[in-house]
Amino acid sequence: MIDQQVLLRGGAACLPVRPRTGRYLVLAAVFVCAACGLVYELELVALASYLIGDSVTQASVVLSVMVFAMGVGSLLAKRLRSRAAVGFGLIEAALALVGGSSALVLYASFAWIGESRYALVGFSLTIGILIGAEIPLLMTLIQRVDRQDAGGAVADLFAADYVGALVGGLAFPFLLLPVLGQLSGALFTGAVNAAAGGALVLCVFRRDLTPRSRWLLILCNVAVIAVLAVAGALVDDFERAARRAVYGDGVRVAVQTDIQEVVLTGAGRSSLDLYLDGRLRVSARDEYRYHEALVHPAMNGPHADVLILGGGDGLAAREVLRYPDVRTVTVVELDGGVTRLARTDRALSELNGHAYRDPRLTAVTADAFNWLRAGHGRYDVVISDLPDPGISTSTKLYSAEFYGLVAETLAPGGRLVVHGGPPLARPRTFWTVEASMRAAGLRTRSYRMSGRRADSAAGPDRATHRAHVAHGWGFVLAGRGRRPPPLGLAAKVPPLRSMTEAALVEAGRETERDRRPGLPPSTLVHPRYWEDR
Repeated sequence: MIDQQVLLRGGAACLPVRPRTGRYLVLAAVFVCAACGLVYELELVALASYLIGDSVTQASVVLSVMVFAMGVGSLLAKRLRSRAAVGFGLIEAALALVGGSSALVLYASFAWIGESRYALVGFSLTIGILIGAEIPLLMTLIQRVDRQDAGGAVADLFAADYVGALVGGLAFPFLLLPVLGQLSGALFTGAVNAAAGGALVLCVFRRDLTPRSRWLLILCNVAVIAVLAVAGALVDDFERAARRAVYGDGVRVAVQTDIQEVVLTGAGRSSLDLYLDGRLRVSARDEYRYHEALVHPAMNGPHADVLILGGGDGLAAREVLRYPDVRTVTVVELDGGVTRLARTDRALSELNGHAYRDPRLTAVTADAFNWLRAGHGRYDVVISDLPDPGISTSTKLYSAEFYGLVAETLAPGGRLVVHGGPPLARPRTFWTVEASMRAAGLRTRSYRMSGRRADSAAGPDRATHRAHVAHGWGFVLAGRGRRPPPLGLAAKVPPLRSMTEAALVEAGRETERDRRPGLPPSTLVHPRYWEDR
């Protein structure tokens, strides 16, 4: 064991490198370990948002648990200061194994158990404790290689730590995710982490280790890197098996776009399901009921120029293009990968009636909020076919400010229709959407479409989809006039499978009877959507 007084005084003569060189090597290890630590943190946040949803909540859980755990780790590391070199090497090996495998275990928990919240908290706690234990040990090691006052040593360590965190934070979205993906990116980061920690201790502090400690550290690091390498070699097989567990055996297309994971299942148009980030967005068995209810009431009136916000799958556009007097249709979709699949995938293209081949349709890849702010003319009909309110990333697209931008694009007599979620299952969310539209100066009418009986379709979001099907989809129709637009169908409406005008009017009456008055609107600075209990 190295004498504690020698550690505190410096003892640079015992090292195989000059003090200045040793100091730089320690700071380089701090830089690399900090970058890896932040990648683990961002990986947990990203994967939790994808698997669980509500990115704000998941980020808050991960960050708060990790910061708390870092404090615990710092306290626990006090016991290892007398053996700082071997303690740091073993902690980095453990951190590399836990952090590198975290994405695999979280995804496996989601795929085969159906629940990943507890695994998320467990990894956040463990990784936080291990990261928190690094700094006290590194403080001891840097004083070991170079006599320096405590203030200067702390400044150097934190400078290297923060710069490393910056590099890791930028590398995650711009390098690791697009090049390696979530699973391989985490495994690669773990391997780098293990190599950096092991190399520092075995090269710079090898004289501080007993033969037994040296071999223990070598075996641990070799084992960790070997496990991560084997997992990396098998990651494609793992992903395929996990997808089968999540989506069933019918996965035809699985694409990671710049925005999200897009999965298509089913052999033909009649059995097609579309998943975005693990959530079922389109089921061919009942999508026509949703899209007919979304589109056709809004087409009752002038409809020469139509704007669709979202709807990159082309299914809302299919319904709009059934009107021969429609002159232009503009689809503004954030994810160009979805529109590419809607054009090129045989089953999805058949389901949307080859809408993207129609010369009247123009597709724009852009954020709907920013696109509206730029100003692009006036439209007779605006159809908001966006993810459900309550998902944090879509909150701004259900804000009063967003509806104010939409109102400015409406031509005289124009109408806006919004999908507001199931009014029976989540009434507070639905009526908050309606209140936000009224806050933007729009006059509203609400209605819903009853769903057919929920089936046993496979998929990770089957519960949410069944809730929509069983309780019905809710919609809000709005205009800028003194009175809300009438609830009805166009005089020359195409044949519909799911509704009649009389049923639509009755659905509007039933929905209004369940109105929840007095709810405040949701705004950018005060979002108010959450899942109803």
